[in-house]
Amino acid sequence: MQTLVGWHVEMEFREDGDRTMAAALVRLPDGTEVRGHGQCRRHHSDEPQLRVGEEVAGARALNDIAMQLVTKAEAELGPGSSIRWLRSV
Repeated sequence: MQTLVGWHVEMEFREDGDRTMAAALVRLPDGTEVRGHGQCRRHHSDEPQLRVGEEVAGARALNDIAMQLVTKAEAELGPGSSIRWLRSV
């Protein structure tokens, strides 16, 4: 299998008490930059585990980017495109 293009993704995390915030950035080959954000909050009775907070907040930031990319693809394909099914995944 041959790699046609590559995407570069950057993630940053910030902790504020029991909250973890994530910011993600993906650079597409066409020069577009898409930014996503996610956060999670640790329940006060749970032990602090930075890795878990980063994973959840990071996943939410990447999901934010994923939805933006689907919207971008739909706009590029136009009305009646077959990509609409991705909204339900």
